[in-house]
Amino acid sequence: MADLATGASGLEPEPAAAAALFGDRIELARAFTSALAEQGEERGLIGPLEVPRLWTRHILNSAIAAPLFRGEVADVGSGAGLPGIVLAIARPDVSWTLIEPMERRVAWLDEQVAALGLSNVTVVRGRAEEVGLSARFDMVTARAVSALRTLLPWTAPLVRNGGELALLKGANAENEISAAQKQIRKFLLSDVRVETLGEGVLAETTRVFRATVRA
Repeated sequence: MADLATGASGLEPEPAAAAALFGDRIELARAFTSALAEQGEERGLIGPLEVPRLWTRHILNSAIAAPLFRGEVADVGSGAGLPGIVLAIARPDVSWTLIEPMERRVAWLDEQVAALGLSNVTVVRGRAEEVGLSARFDMVTARAVSALRTLLPWTAPLVRNGGELALLKGANAENEISAAQKQIRKFLLSDVRVETLGEGVLAETTRVFRATVRA
């Protein structure tokens, strides 16, 4: 662990919670985190301030949500693979489709899927509203993409009737719900709520907007 925790990349020490969250998949999580720390800024995947808090703020922030998912899941705007690659490592029993419009990010995702041997992942280049995957997924997720009022029209149409949205949000999640009431009604979302994950486990908790989609 120490060799991944220090060095030229500036990667923070691996938090104790990582091994518990990833279990026997921890080596894959370490490999992905190390690759992102080494290449992420250079390839425009993460900002220059993110490497020293990569485990805490990004990897574990995504991994803590892994138990929520089932079936076939889409990650909209997968970017650097947060949360899609992280979740695919943590949940090899779930099928993941990573949707990303930017070519350089798609190239990174394809590289990581191959390097990590993630047979449960498909990468699709395009915008969520254009890729022709309507109403296919049991669940859809996204992280740090946009405010709910913009994000819901991109994500809700991808969910099967009775499926779920599980969108990773920041501290402003409740206010985003208030601002997105028109979209919540339009897409017939029910059981709308924000769940806080990782209290007492992670240094930074994760907030997840959850809702059921009814066609």
